[in-house]
Amino acid sequence: MADLFGDKDTLFVVHNMGRSCVYCALWADGLNGLVDHLENAAAFVVTSPDSPEVQQAFAAERGWRFRMLSHAGSTFAQDMGYVRDCGQSPGLSVFRKNADGGVVRVGDTEFGPGDDYCAIWHMLDLTPGAGTWSPRYSYH
Repeated sequence: MADLFGDKDTLFVVHNMGRSCVYCALWADGLNGLVDHLENAAAFVVTSPDSPEVQQAFAAERGWRFRMLSHAGSTFAQDMGYVRDCGQSPGLSVFRKNADGGVVRVGDTEFGPGDDYCAIWHMLDLTPGAGTWSPRYSYH
């Protein structure tokens, strides 16, 4: 995990549910627009249970520019608290690399409709019927 930091001492890890979750695609679409800013401050990676091949194809379809890693076959998402009885959950963990090379998680939060990590929710809150909209993979 220490290699993911590159020359940074902080790492953002997005816990994404992968291609099967339209909401996770929505968050990733928004984060894609922030990736240059985020990577200036810290290392950044999106993880999902999808295979690397599925991740690469999905990222190419959506124009995502961030690094992606598969946690398929590992307990990483579960160890971080993003696998529950109902399955995977999306969220964000922040890690810090200490001077001795040790890595500790210093923060985490869940993602969900209406959260602070997807700007569209706050804009839609200003519209009549705000609670009725849900994302789709395509609007064409």
